[in-house]
Amino acid sequence: MTFEFPSVRIHLAGRVSLEVDGRQLEQSAFPGQQGRVVFAYLVAERSRPVGRTELAAVLWPGETPPSCESALNAVVSKVRALVGRAGLDPSALVAAPGCYELRLPASAWVDIEVAADAIHEAETALRLGDPARAYGPSAVAHHIARRPLLPGAENPWIDRMRARLRAILLRALECRAEVYLWNKEFPLAVEAARELTVLEPLRESGHRLLIRALAAAGNSAEALSAYERCRRLIARELGVNPSRQTKAVYEAVLMSL
Repeated sequence: MTFEFPSVRIHLAGRVSLEVDGRQLEQSAFPGQQGRVVFAYLVAERSRPVGRTELAAVLWPGETPPSCESALNAVVSKVRALVGRAGLDPSALVAAPGCYELRLPASAWVDIEVAADAIHEAETALRLGDPARAYGPSAVAHHIARRPLLPGAENPWIDRMRARLRAILLRALECRAEVYLWNKEFPLAVEAARELTVLEPLRESGHRLLIRALAAAGNSAEALSAYERCRRLIARELGVNPSRQTKAVYEAVLMSL
């Protein structure tokens, strides 16, 4: 007899949701902000037991309230009930002495993990000179990483996770711009590169992509202006000139005129 594990899909970025075998519980079904934070933390750390003290510190960063033990029990109990309503066995959220553990099927789909895997796949494909294979994964990483993580909740763990998603977003925009250039989708390449320079103004790779995309789209004058803006910004903020790689892109535009 073959046992089939349930199909599980979890979104943590954007609107939190849990889907089991096609039955989806949206964010409104979760037990408030604290319930969403506990669920997200247990999902992200599901490869190990999470200590009660550790989980309490995530819920109440800084000084924990005197009633945190009973409050934590109540939140976890509500999350366990949610897991059961979604179609998983409530025992998937295990309570052991001093800790909790969320045991999901190994095949569970978790958006923030998928984004990390997708950007790695896209970057590897580009390094191997196969931009066609980078097209889909870079889109997946971009669409997930651009969503906000647990808006309204603040604690050091969430800050770290947001920083990771932001790093994935920046890398995804670089990949998207490269893929769009390869596919001759020049307006989209310009859009991706411009978004990258807005998010991270001192990231020269974004400026190089923008210059290349504008030139490829036939807007050489705009490409030269983009280089000049980059040069002034770096001089003002860092007191240095653009890198040799950035100057080379600029000079290639000049030579094409």
